[in-house]
Amino acid sequence: MPARVRLEDRECPLSQTIQHVGEWWTLLILHDAFDGFTRFDQFQENLGISSSMLTSRLKSLVAEGLLERRRYQTRPDRHEYVLTEYGRSLRSVIVALAAWGNSRLDADQRSMILVDARTGDEVDPVVVDRTTGRRVDTDEFVFTAGPAASEAMRTRYADTVGGD
Repeated sequence: MPARVRLEDRECPLSQTIQHVGEWWTLLILHDAFDGFTRFDQFQENLGISSSMLTSRLKSLVAEGLLERRRYQTRPDRHEYVLTEYGRSLRSVIVALAAWGNSRLDADQRSMILVDARTGDEVDPVVVDRTTGRRVDTDEFVFTAGPAASEAMRTRYADTVGGD
C-alpha cells in the first residue's frame, strides 16, 4: 500500500533531501566518494555491498545529479563515478552527521575523526549562519514558512517568528 504523504511533507526541504540521500547505502557511497573513491570495485570492496545494490544506488545518484558517470577505459568500457558540484555541496551534511555520531562517544571510542588536513588537529564542526557566524543548533533559530509555502505550511509555522 502506498504511503500517504501530506502536502507539507512534499514541499518540506528536509523531506525532499531525505528522498535523495536518506537511504543507508547512499550516504555510505557518498562518504566514500568524499574520501576519493570513484570506481565501482572500490565502493564494492570498501562497503561490502552487493553488485546489484551498488548498481542501483549509483544509478540513482547519477540520476539525482549527485554523481557523474565518466568513462575512463574502453575495451572493455569502464566508468568511474565522480562527485558533481551538487554532490560536493552535501559534504557539510556528511561532516555534520559524522560529528553528531561521534558526539556520543568518548574520544578513545571514535574510529573516524575530522582533522585539519594541514595540522592534523582534530576539529569540532558546527553549523553556523553564514552571515552572522552564530550557531544555528539553538532554539534562537526556528523554521518558518518560506515564500513558496502552501497554506498548510503557513498555518503550521504561523506562530514561529516574533512570538513570545
